[in-house]
Amino acid sequence: MATLNLSAVTKSFGASTVLHGIDLNVADGEMIVIVGASGCGKSTLLRIVAGLETPTTGHVAIGGREVTRLEPADRDIAMVFQNYALYPHMTVAQNMAYGLRIRGTPKDEIARRVAETAGLLGIGPLLGRKPRELSGGQRQRVAMGRAIIREPKLFLFDEPLSNLDAKLRVQMRGEIRRLQQRLGVTSLYVTHDQVEAMTLGDRLVVMHQGRAAQVASPMEVWARPADTYVAGFIGSPAMNLLGGTLAEGGAAVQLKAGPLLRFPDGPRAGGDGRPVTVGVRPEHMLRDGEALVTVALDLVEPLGSETVLHGTLASGEVLTARLPGMVPAVGSAMPLAIPAEALHVFDAESGRRLDA
Repeated sequence: MATLNLSAVTKSFGASTVLHGIDLNVADGEMIVIVGASGCGKSTLLRIVAGLETPTTGHVAIGGREVTRLEPADRDIAMVFQNYALYPHMTVAQNMAYGLRIRGTPKDEIARRVAETAGLLGIGPLLGRKPRELSGGQRQRVAMGRAIIREPKLFLFDEPLSNLDAKLRVQMRGEIRRLQQRLGVTSLYVTHDQVEAMTLGDRLVVMHQGRAAQVASPMEVWARPADTYVAGFIGSPAMNLLGGTLAEGGAAVQLKAGPLLRFPDGPRAGGDGRPVTVGVRPEHMLRDGEALVTVALDLVEPLGSETVLHGTLASGEVLTARLPGMVPAVGSAMPLAIPAEALHVFDAESGRRLDA
């Protein structure tokens, strides 16, 4: 197996810079998920690791070996694509064996590894079929089998589940994670889907405008987002972000929406009057409490065991709450409490997190 090290990687296309100094160290056997909105640079970063793009500056090392200028075939990697990239005229077995055959692997060794990998993925009965005879999920298993059979140092996944329906995505997500843990292969997985990111990754790289906004475990990213972008991107529904100013020497915040909230964990730097953005997740909103805001409801989404409420505050800011049970009427005004212990506080200008 292998480590992956990226050092000060940048990428420019003409006058446009799409990656700004990416540093990343991936441990042997670790699964890193690169997540972000379209155009954030995540796929470009994956292509640089694969050798399909060359960085403008910086270095890439796999297993301690400098590979920045090496061709993809010389990097000992395997890539699983969004569109499967299977050869339509070949059977499943031939698709899986192709890379080994090109390498000159003995026929009996190829047959053994094809059978072993097919058994691992549960596609043994499909070995004689052509890709057109397979479902989307089966094709994706074949594409994964073609990568696994080569026993590479590094797996690269480029949004492999995007073409599958929602139910199958959930199933394949679990299969990919179980396989990666069983095989212990260092893996880099690109997605725009935050649920995939949260459930698959040992750590996340949240990309924003060509930079790594935060690199941390999924739960750390959720519980302690580094800035307002990460706070708004990770979580469903997205975190509420409300304007305010620090008060009482940084020990409280005065919201534009009305209430004064005192931080239970100590003051923030900057003192009175510093503009801040306060974050609170919809699931942390309460039906009653001390710090009440009134929400004029304009959308109610009943989901059975819970209801997602969307509305507007007196300050004109939008607020979302996820509450158990109740289904209030659209157009009604509803008081909700913001618990001070659930607040995230960010500098209004830079968007960076302000810790106590």
